[in-house]
Amino acid sequence: MSTTTMTKTLLEAKSIEAGYGASQVLFGIDLRIGAGEVLALLGRNGMGKSTLLKVLTGTLSPMRGDVQFGGAAIGGHKPDAIARRGVAIVPEGRHVFPNLSVDEHLRAFARPRPGSAPRWTVDALYGLFPRLAERKANAGNQLSGGEQQMLAIARALSTHPRLLILDEATEGLAPVIREEIWHCIATLKSEGEAILVVDKYVQRLLPLADRHVILERGRVVWQGDSAALDADRSLWTRYLGV
Repeated sequence: MSTTTMTKTLLEAKSIEAGYGASQVLFGIDLRIGAGEVLALLGRNGMGKSTLLKVLTGTLSPMRGDVQFGGAAIGGHKPDAIARRGVAIVPEGRHVFPNLSVDEHLRAFARPRPGSAPRWTVDALYGLFPRLAERKANAGNQLSGGEQQMLAIARALSTHPRLLILDEATEGLAPVIREEIWHCIATLKSEGEAILVVDKYVQRLLPLADRHVILERGRVVWQGDSAALDADRSLWTRYLGV
């Protein structure tokens, strides 16, 4: 899918302004994600990506602007209310519970979505991440960093989200583990999952993302498909430090 013109809008943020106290971070952000679309949110550190994710997931209320998800306004709603609507985030840092086993994580967070057959059952998640199946009895603090990241993604999928947000999903991982995460994202894309991904590995995002949005100092400075981003490497050096 190279454009969103033929896809139904799942999430739309309009004219978002947000910040912390007197410090404004976002200035008139517009963002759209279509159903089944993979969107990459790019930019150097400190350009507003994390603040935008906080607005979308309800941990920060916007100063101005509107967020619609599935046709309903969610801007300023509490995180649990937004999660119940079908937005799941895999946060930077994973936040795995040290004393729960892999299997307990997946069963405790499972939340079937009313009106639809459960896609991501525990067995399906073990199929997506065979490494977790091998370690289903291990506690969270007995897993490697890569395994914890897999568990965090699987835990988010167990809620059967309509939109999965991945915040720096490959940060700090060994190259071989990063490739497993990229393979997972490719599988999720083939399954029609809508994904918003924040990551610095632009080259690996090109075959995965349908579109890319670049933030610079809290503003959208460029957006387009992978072919356009691949063709203009000046964008990489100007805005991404690649």
